[in-house]
Amino acid sequence: MPTSQSEKAAAFEALHNAPGVFVIPNPWDPGSARLLAGLGFKALTTTSAGYARSIGFSDYNAGRENVMAHIRAMAPVIEIPLAADLEDGFGPKPEDCAETIRQGAAAGLVGGSIEDFTGDRASPIYSISEATDRIRAAAEAARRLPFKFMLCARAENYLNGRPDLADTIARLQAYQEAGADVLFAPGLNTSEEVRDVCRSIDRPFNIVRGPRKEQLTVEQVGALGVKRISTGGMMHAVAMSAMIGAAKEMLGPGTFEFTRAMPHASEIDALLGKGAAG
Repeated sequence: MPTSQSEKAAAFEALHNAPGVFVIPNPWDPGSARLLAGLGFKALTTTSAGYARSIGFSDYNAGRENVMAHIRAMAPVIEIPLAADLEDGFGPKPEDCAETIRQGAAAGLVGGSIEDFTGDRASPIYSISEATDRIRAAAEAARRLPFKFMLCARAENYLNGRPDLADTIARLQAYQEAGADVLFAPGLNTSEEVRDVCRSIDRPFNIVRGPRKEQLTVEQVGALGVKRISTGGMMHAVAMSAMIGAAKEMLGPGTFEFTRAMPHASEIDALLGKGAAG
């Protein structure tokens, strides 16, 4: 297993260069990271939504300082590579994105994403030229690191009421030319859209689960040309769903039927130990 950051970086790059598709789930704290590592995943990436909600904030409201502390807590406790959802780079300027990459790498990351969402719902997407400058600055910062940092560029049109496939493809093409190693367009609706995107780019493509309007297997998503499948905030949401359901059961009928589906504590402890670094 890789142990140093450079070894993790090499392992992460190799996953992107290997044949086929791989799943990179999104833990929200050190414990969930070690559980997922113990289950056998080869790499993990953080979730901005899951982490923010775990500390009592809505998505995009945790702030860079908290996110970096979160990464510093997670990266050392697993032997596998850790990437991160670095949101909008925590600032509007290209230098903000570059600084976020530098801080993320110093915190233990070997990859991370920068998106073209502005944070302003009235004008949610940066122009292509502005967004490309931001990715270029992030890529330049990544190239100055002493190891390979897999920079992922995200085109956020579909999550912000702009289901424009042509513009999304144009953005991804601009981002790859600016130096992104991985491309990501969350919210694509159909297999045809995903296939068109993958045919139009020459970098590995990331998707959350698969096309929004279809339920496909990992193998089927990979057949569309996708290299990696992340889960966004879904893993945290699944855990919270179970907790909310259990709480409602106790408050409502006053029963404990939810305990029938719980894993045994020894199983959890075994996975935590298996997923630990060192």
